[in-house]
Amino acid sequence: MTAPALKVALRTYPYTEALKSGAVTVPGATLDFVDVKPHIAAFRAMVRDLAFDICELAPTTYIIARAYGVPIIALPIFFVRRFHHGGLVVRPEAGIETPRDLEGKRFGVRAYSVTTGVWKRGLLQNEYGVDIDKVTWFVDDEEHVEALELPPNVMHVAEGSSLVAMMAAGEVDAACTGDAGIGRAGKPGEGWNDAGPALPENLRELFANANALDRQVYAKDGVYPIHGCLAIKEEVLRERPELAKAIYDAFVTAKAPYLEALRAGTATGKQAEKDRKLMEIVGGDPIPYGLEANRASIEALIRYGHQQGLIPRPYKAEDMFLPL
Repeated sequence: MTAPALKVALRTYPYTEALKSGAVTVPGATLDFVDVKPHIAAFRAMVRDLAFDICELAPTTYIIARAYGVPIIALPIFFVRRFHHGGLVVRPEAGIETPRDLEGKRFGVRAYSVTTGVWKRGLLQNEYGVDIDKVTWFVDDEEHVEALELPPNVMHVAEGSSLVAMMAAGEVDAACTGDAGIGRAGKPGEGWNDAGPALPENLRELFANANALDRQVYAKDGVYPIHGCLAIKEEVLRERPELAKAIYDAFVTAKAPYLEALRAGTATGKQAEKDRKLMEIVGGDPIPYGLEANRASIEALIRYGHQQGLIPRPYKAEDMFLPL
């Protein structure tokens, strides 16, 4: 059987460079990498049009798409990890001193299904008892999966406005920072997050001791939030089921030198700086692959997705990720 050429949309990380350069290959397949900028456009192209054979997807986008019948399946490979007590800012005059004070307030997040927002709502609901149905969630972007029906307490900002404008005008009380909220200018497009927009200087983090809380919650439940997973068109694996393990093994091989350099203290760059901080909480591998190594995190994301009305029922981890 002729080795297939697979079109792959994947960002470049220190642990994927060897694959993208061809130094690490997949037996039985040729990977044809394409760069999509911003990569968020690849999310939409994959779940709406199956534009790639393999695509790095936001994990919430992926589980929603699969739940709604998009014929893709993911490998338990996760490219970005972060905790979520930080990056949640409030207006001082909004009277939000504790998480429960968010009830009855207006919260800005780029899209309801953006993975950062899902993790933060899950944390607020399950760790701090916030009734997320009593929060009005304002969004200023579209959802990747067009079939998704949003809860009634999700509101789109007025035409011509934005979360940034609403925050500046005092029309939202709290928001996610960064790309998931008020840290970018406009909808995803070329240069959409090159420069942060002007925001009120008196915004403050809801959790002043975010790092300590991240450590405490991780020690309690082992949930290490996942961002970025590898989804494959089902038809690719129907024709060549052995490719799932071959692709997984290639990603493990490509990661190994970076992981070794991290542990030796010789890895450099922004990604290495982030990963070393995460290692202080999670131990020796800040980017673990594999179903069992990530079961707690996968099950938490699925549970949160169901709680938040993003997927119609709970699923097993194996329903969403191949057991590799």
